Amino acid sequence: MAQSPLSPDKLETLQPLASQTAQAQCQAIVRAVGQTFVGKQEVVELVLVAILARGHVLFEDVPGVGKTTLARTFARVLGFSWQRIQFASDLLPADIVGVSVYDQTTRQFEFKPGPIFAHVVLADEINRTTPRTQSALLESMAEARVTVDGITHALPRPFVVLATQNPREFHGTYPLPESQLDRFLVRLSVGYLQADQEMALIRTHGVPADEAVTLAEPPDVEALIAAAAQVHVSAEVLSYLHALLQATRTHRSLELGLSTRAAIGWYRAVQAHALVRGRSFATPDDVRQLLVPVAAHRVVPVGANGATERETTLAILHQILDSIPPPQ
Repeated sequence: MAQSPLSPDKLETLQPLASQTAQAQCQAIVRAVGQTFVGKQEVVELVLVAILARGHVLFEDVPGVGKTTLARTFARVLGFSWQRIQFASDLLPADIVGVSVYDQTTRQFEFKPGPIFAHVVLADEINRTTPRTQSALLESMAEARVTVDGITHALPRPFVVLATQNPREFHGTYPLPESQLDRFLVRLSVGYLQADQEMALIRTHGVPADEAVTLAEPPDVEALIAAAAQVHVSAEVLSYLHALLQATRTHRSLELGLSTRAAIGWYRAVQAHALVRGRSFATPDDVRQLLVPVAAHRVVPVGANGATERETTLAILHQILDSIPPPQ
């Protein structure tokens, strides 16, 4: 929902990506998305970080704050194909990955791809479908491919799942298991706009996401992903990340800490975060700023209660950050 019309003076600032450095390209993408999805630069940056780290994003938020708009705007700006899947209790795995259909003419089975075959997939209200259907996403999120009837099909690259779930409404939902939560690189909340931004949006009724400026094509984004992987992470920064990782596993108030998969994703996110912030090297601040988005949906407090788990988890993670000083 957070949308704003593009003015001619803003359009002039959007230059072709090929003529810019990787850092400048990232900043141009953030600006382009932010001209449609206004007031939430940090959220925009973190979604771009997830894309450049080959990760996926779980949005936990109330309806109507612009999650669909954000997904469509990113797809438009990056030149990606996109699909939206409305998850419901009667959704089947074949409705996501596709199905083999017998062709009477050729007398052979022909694979009909499902909506998962897109660069950006919005999995709306992902926790409203059964675990069997949720599991259809596991292979695609981990390996960017799906297997149907013993045949493996590659998904478009880059590939990112942006999933949503309502943190307030649990009637008729199926909580995501730890194995699936671990596939999401970050968990984010869009939240409401500032008062002046929201009033401006109400007055203009917003603008369609498909009016966003297209800056890139998939190969351009693949090049940025490769650039992010080259960001330098010093031994001191890596040791700091690992110390925080170990702390999630040994903290007396946590019964489940971060996995090795989470650590690898966190490391890649640190590299991408540095690139998005205009640097060719990572700092301890990159590590600190990403701990909560990377860990909040993965760690499990002792005696977790659904009503208070989120607040408890955030408090514990901030305790861990305060207890381990960053390298100087």
